[in-house]
Amino acid sequence: MLSKLRSLHFNGSRILKTGIAIFLTATICVWLNWPPVFAVITAIVTVEPTVSDSIKKGIVRFPASAIGSAFAVLFITLFGNAPITYTLAAVATILVCYKLNLHAGLLVATLTSVAMIEVIHDHVLVSFFIRLGTTTVGLLVSTAVNMLVFPPDYRPDILKSIQSISARAGSMLEHTFRTILFEKDVDLQEDRKIAKQLTTEIRKTEKLIHFQRDEASLYPWIRNREAELRMAERQLLFLDNFEYHLNALLRVPLQSIQWTKAEREIIMHAAAALADDLRHSTHYNHEKHQRQLKSITHLFWENSKRVPANDAMHPTLFPPEFTILYELITIYDLVDKYFDPTSVKAAQQAKKS
Repeated sequence: MLSKLRSLHFNGSRILKTGIAIFLTATICVWLNWPPVFAVITAIVTVEPTVSDSIKKGIVRFPASAIGSAFAVLFITLFGNAPITYTLAAVATILVCYKLNLHAGLLVATLTSVAMIEVIHDHVLVSFFIRLGTTTVGLLVSTAVNMLVFPPDYRPDILKSIQSISARAGSMLEHTFRTILFEKDVDLQEDRKIAKQLTTEIRKTEKLIHFQRDEASLYPWIRNREAELRMAERQLLFLDNFEYHLNALLRVPLQSIQWTKAEREIIMHAAAALADDLRHSTHYNHEKHQRQLKSITHLFWENSKRVPANDAMHPTLFPPEFTILYELITIYDLVDKYFDPTSVKAAQQAKKS
């Protein structure tokens, strides 16, 4: 639900900015008595997720559009308004833009080249420069709108996403251990599905951090919050590693686990406490965390003593009890780093601001 709301907020602001850019671009072109269609096409594709991307791709799209316009003028002069004119203009534009590494402007250039053929009747040189003018208007207006209307600020989305991933990971951890320890028919298909979803969410959040960092050169307030971005990246890296160890748990063969009921209760209590820490980060207690870790570590070493060097049942693999406890101890260590005092304090400050 949270991801849907976040997506709606993100897409809604971008749609509104695109609409404003189209209206302003068309108004300026009508005022200059220029055909607005080419400028509007440029404006539509120039509203990128970040202002930085709008500027970088705009620098590429301008010469690409000039190349498309030039080929349209050339081939309509040679062949007139004929099918071969459309074909040659489009193919030549694509080839030249590809060779010049103008990939970001290829689509706009090709559309401009093909659309120009229909509207050029005479004064081809004047038409060429008018097309350059309309392209320039579309680029400048859409970039300005992207910069000034709803300036990109992904920090709230980044923070919410990290908290959401943490909470879902905690719930999955508790469910996984409860299934492993107490259910006879072990089916972890749903857990594997959630693990894939967590990976997808982590990658999306990494992209948001990338977007936010791209804006640092344009907005001083983003440069001043570099520590928050580094903190978010560090926490996301821990969550990524956490998800890796959760996946390792899901691959452990579980048919021959031989823990006693008391041992299972100890492990379940530790996993539930860990899951609660991930779901409620503000309640994290380092001392309690260390006590739970000590209990699990003691159980780990006790279990390791039971494994003979020549265990015929596990000639090449560790026993599942050994692997499960190892993964749980590793996850405990990751969570302790995830909730170090510096990270918790930075997250609280980001939430307030």
